[in-house]
Amino acid sequence: MSTNSLTPIRRHVSNDRVTYDTIIRDGLWFDGSGTPPAVRSIGIRDGVVAVVSADRIDETGCTDVIDATGKWVLPGMIDIHTHYDIEVLAQPELAESLRHGVTTVLVGSCSLSTVHVNGTEAGDLFGRVEAIPRHHVIDTIDTHKTWSNPSDYVEALESRPLGPNVAAFIGHSDMRTAAMGLDRATRNTVRPTDSEQAQMERWLIDALDAGFVGMSSQQLLFDKLDGDTCRSRTLPSTYAKPRELRRLKALLRKTGRILQAGPDISNPADVGSQAFTSLGIGRRKLKTSLLSAADIKANPYAIKIMGPLAGLVNRLGGDFRWQHLPVPFEVYADGIDLVIFEEFGSGAAALHLKAELERDELLRDEDYRRRFRKDYESRFGTRVWHRDFFDAEIVSCPDESVIGKSFGQVGLDRGGLHPVDAFLDLVLEHGTDIRWRTTISNHRPDVLQQMAREPGIQLGFSDAGAHLRNMAFYNFGLRLLKHVHTAERRGEPFMDVATAVHRMTGELAEWYGIDAGHLRPGDRADLMIVDPDHLDDSLESYAEAAVPAFGGMSRMVNRNDDTVVAVFVSGRRVMERGTPTELVGRARTGQFLRAGRRGDPVPAAPSDLDVRPSRRPALAETGAAE
Repeated sequence: MSTNSLTPIRRHVSNDRVTYDTIIRDGLWFDGSGTPPAVRSIGIRDGVVAVVSADRIDETGCTDVIDATGKWVLPGMIDIHTHYDIEVLAQPELAESLRHGVTTVLVGSCSLSTVHVNGTEAGDLFGRVEAIPRHHVIDTIDTHKTWSNPSDYVEALESRPLGPNVAAFIGHSDMRTAAMGLDRATRNTVRPTDSEQAQMERWLIDALDAGFVGMSSQQLLFDKLDGDTCRSRTLPSTYAKPRELRRLKALLRKTGRILQAGPDISNPADVGSQAFTSLGIGRRKLKTSLLSAADIKANPYAIKIMGPLAGLVNRLGGDFRWQHLPVPFEVYADGIDLVIFEEFGSGAAALHLKAELERDELLRDEDYRRRFRKDYESRFGTRVWHRDFFDAEIVSCPDESVIGKSFGQVGLDRGGLHPVDAFLDLVLEHGTDIRWRTTISNHRPDVLQQMAREPGIQLGFSDAGAHLRNMAFYNFGLRLLKHVHTAERRGEPFMDVATAVHRMTGELAEWYGIDAGHLRPGDRADLMIVDPDHLDDSLESYAEAAVPAFGGMSRMVNRNDDTVVAVFVSGRRVMERGTPTELVGRARTGQFLRAGRRGDPVPAAPSDLDVRPSRRPALAETGAAE
């Protein structure tokens, strides 16, 4: 019998007793608390971890016994920053996260949610900011929206066949748009009336009562609206004045819920203000999660103050965390379609134009090119993109002679053209058929190690469900485990595996106040089985897959099917080596996790398919022995 694969051991059901629905035998068990792992066998009954034993569990009557020898058995991971708000309505299985062991996702990030806005408003809010085609956003909301308040929204989600669990923020821009209208909500001269302010406060209270973990807001000024009416204005929450924000934050303080915020990075004072707002001097502290801690190529010194700033705020009595993607932040682009160009005037001017002919005319204009070169060469002010076209590799193009080169090198090859002119020329020649990539941040392994250890930094920020053609970090947790495991095997550990697991499971669950992230007797059986021998380079490989709900458009994904051997949600197997079981997309295994409340396992409905091992071919196809 092989011990290098997940081995189902099939037995006949005893007529007199069934001890467990599933037994996972002899895996290295991590409970999510950070305590050292141990080889244990786990018995699951009715969606709950019934027993964790150092001894062999009686397998009598259990039809699903898994030999996990040599594997790791972990709590399902938590992704604290996604933009699945649209996809969860049309494809609620969220298989791209589920396949990588993510069993809980948070939606409603960056001030954006779909609780109150209509389809067109959602299209304007999500389309350009999150790079989800606007017409798909509108169609999805118009097709699926049946709710008008947070409680009904929760009910609507739980009426769908959710794959993972979902927790949520209510979006400030969502509420502001619905209360004021998108046009008024995005004018500097307009403040909400007393009744509009009161409406937002009522909606926030309703959301917190329904179990939302808090509110997300956004002050970042290069997130721009789509559509026609308010195109290229910044998100509605960026227009909120201090009084409006104070009143909403007061409700979060009172209830102990969380503010997720994105500061105006062009204004360092705003970053500090957001952090120190967490303090509870003369009032309750405000739990604050801020975007984001990153080792930015354009500013290699900023990261040095982020961890210490969080430490200072928390020592003074705050409860403050940065969000951080614990892997290199590599992005792809088709032509000029990439959000990083929004951060300077000439780039935003190009993205403002929807019509290809208009955009091409602009890119040819010499005055425009002069402005673009000036913006590109400017080293003043805070920025995200390093603005170095020599650090931008062309990965596909109808002109094969430029593939593998940087735009800077193409400029040299073309007689010493300025890198900006080389880039704009290629975009004019090939439009979105030229695809390129660059790494914006988190490029230094030693700094990544330091950030992974910082107590004031939370590991997450995948943006799953957004920027579909630009990046794929669905497997960020596995990539961190690879980083940790590889360092251990080299004899240069910077963190033990148990701590890494805790940081992406139990630590996050406890801070956000949701019932997830642990794998102990009595816990809901949301878990993953990992083969540590396959924490390998497949985790960094490039892949694409169609999104059926969005017209079959191709998005970037991660494919490392040998790494995660199996995933369970509510005690039911949903993934086997990257292959969804028959439950996925048909039966609900996940639930809406309400802040501060227990989330009992989702019971199997009588109509759910029987997915006993005998009906699943996936293991045999990957070489599993019986």
